Amino acid sequence: MIDLSTSYMGLHLKNPIVASASTLCDSVDKIRLLEDHGIAAVVLPSLFEEQLILESESVDADLSRGAEAFSESSSFLPDLIDYNLGPDGYLELIRKAKQSVSVPVIASLNGVSPTGWLRYARDMEQAGADAIELNLYSLVTDPSRTASQVEKVYCDLVHTLRESLRVPIAVKLSQFFSAIPNFASHLDTSGANAIVLFNRFYQPDIDIEQLDVVPSLTLSQPGELLLRLHWVAVLYGHIRSHIAVTGGVHSSTDVLKSIMVGARVTMMTSALLLNGVAHLDTVLAGIVRWMEEHEYESIGQMRGSMSQKNVPDPAAYERANYMRVLSSYTLRPAAR
Repeated sequence: MIDLSTSYMGLHLKNPIVASASTLCDSVDKIRLLEDHGIAAVVLPSLFEEQLILESESVDADLSRGAEAFSESSSFLPDLIDYNLGPDGYLELIRKAKQSVSVPVIASLNGVSPTGWLRYARDMEQAGADAIELNLYSLVTDPSRTASQVEKVYCDLVHTLRESLRVPIAVKLSQFFSAIPNFASHLDTSGANAIVLFNRFYQPDIDIEQLDVVPSLTLSQPGELLLRLHWVAVLYGHIRSHIAVTGGVHSSTDVLKSIMVGARVTMMTSALLLNGVAHLDTVLAGIVRWMEEHEYESIGQMRGSMSQKNVPDPAAYERANYMRVLSSYTLRPAAR
């Protein structure tokens, strides 16, 4: 019997596929459908601290103040009042989901201030969330702030939350940190139970006719997985925190590769939006079939087997691979 089970932040999961934060997880009915098709856990859509702020009537006044001089000022923040369920509805979703499904329910929070992170993380825990994923989605645009200053703020945040919460904490990172292994190590010692690689930044586009900035959303592609595989392979065995892969996971092959380089779980959204939730059945069946053909009995048996720590030639993950790839391309003769 093939054993697909894994552990993630102390949570026992029946397989390594988790639904990442998206609208696929914004209602109990959707979460129940994911569970029916085999999902092992769900991450709820991120709750933004701005949603808490927008509940205050004083902020409405602040946003309106000066609008006569600059009418666009009130449109800088997205319409977060109608985004997902709002703060109260979000907590109620956690409560109802915990009553309705057996898979772990992970809340997701994107804060701005230390008090905002702490206040709502506590509320999520009290509502019954099995874990909290910190969505560190922010871009530093101040030229005076150094990389070490930015990283220290995040590490201090994790340390503060770890001292205040009982539930596990995952930290979802972007790929734009200059020394990822060092930063991951500091997050580890600060109390992170898991590192999620990587957050996808949805960069806005420009409408040259309307002279406006417009939102742009593109679903992930399988090719994006390679960057994640590289860094998981590098980090595996060097940090105690569990590692999750998110972005570019579309097939059973993608899941198997992620586990082989050291991931505990893989997170999937784009593939389900593209192919429907029933795609989970295909992915899980493909994992079992491959494991049977290659005589693997469990997911744990293969974890980390292709990490940098365990491959015969660790340089394949580094500079030697870069040079090898560059020299492998040959220009084809033009057809006559």
